[in-house]
Amino acid sequence: MTKISDITIIDDDAITVFGLRKLISRTVDCESIISYGNGLLAYDGIKKRLEQKERIPQIIFLDINMPIMDGWEFLEVFIKLPISDKIRINIVTSSIDPFDKKQWDFYKNKSHHLITFNQKPIDWDKIAEITKIV
Repeated sequence: MTKISDITIIDDDAITVFGLRKLISRTVDCESIISYGNGLLAYDGIKKRLEQKERIPQIIFLDINMPIMDGWEFLEVFIKLPISDKIRINIVTSSIDPFDKKQWDFYKNKSHHLITFNQKPIDWDKIAEITKIV
């Protein structure tokens, strides 16, 4: 198992964050798990770490529907950051709206990062699959 330095969860639902933290900590060898309640807090936090030459997350779990800055707005600004590493961004959603699949297709083709689309709930097998570093 490859050791992952940092994982970030961006989701406004405390129960989802709690569940993801539990699954990740039991399945993945990870140094830290940071969570943010919306895309703006996450963007500001990651941007600050990047500016201070600190480690940025290797894997991001991203909800789509959040207040203040949703997942799509986060992706729009995140992919413009000067990050040469390929970050694995796992969209985790309960949405069944075809628009969200189209948005995912748009962003995965617009960025060098690996962006996956995953339906909630996420289980142990899925966590193991979507926490592999690219």
